[in-house]
Amino acid sequence: MAHKSAGTIRQSEPTSLSSWYFPGMPPGLDELHLTSLRLVPEVSLHLAQDAIIFWARLEAEAKTGTPPPFWATAWAGGQALARHLLDNPSITEGKRVLDIGSGSGLVAIAAAKAGAAKVVANDIDPGAIAAISVNAEANEVEVQPWFGDILRGDITDFDVVIIGDVLYEPGIAEDMLRILRAQAATGAVVLVGDPGRGHLPSFELRLLATYPMVDAAFTDAELKNASVYQLIPN
Repeated sequence: MAHKSAGTIRQSEPTSLSSWYFPGMPPGLDELHLTSLRLVPEVSLHLAQDAIIFWARLEAEAKTGTPPPFWATAWAGGQALARHLLDNPSITEGKRVLDIGSGSGLVAIAAAKAGAAKVVANDIDPGAIAAISVNAEANEVEVQPWFGDILRGDITDFDVVIIGDVLYEPGIAEDMLRILRAQAATGAVVLVGDPGRGHLPSFELRLLATYPMVDAAFTDAELKNASVYQLIPN
């Protein structure tokens, strides 16, 4: 469902993470555990120790195929962008921030910790919406989940628009960049965290920082760095 402005934000139908998380128990590969990242120790997230095994558990419980639980992993581009926001709080301090494709909510939580006046975290996966809420609560910050495909609508009323590691397929990257260019043209600051997945435009971007990856996802073991860019309007 597309949403045309911040005024239409709504949370999805409630989705509980409680059955996937066992505090105080030895780590299980098919469970979520509250985890701190070495690159972003200020933020704690409920993450899967092994996202592939966790996904298999979700499908077994659903007795059908389910979308990959991208929200159960802290992706490299998101880690870099979160680190950058925390190190440079003037970017979001007092600002209205939109995190598109928020997943676990990592970057949105970092923006809130950096002093944003309002943070909205969007995703199309109900599991991500639940994760954003639970993770924001664990970090004692306020983040407003926004469920729906906003790439098909209009986005208004945001000063800063951020995406962390969302440009992972050509079609998604094309749609996302169209929205980001429109936001940059309105005067919004648009930041992209990306570990070099090959779908960044060859121009329009200004490199702001590069960070070493010390807690890359299992599927990203070959990644050594992730960078943060600002999209510059034409």
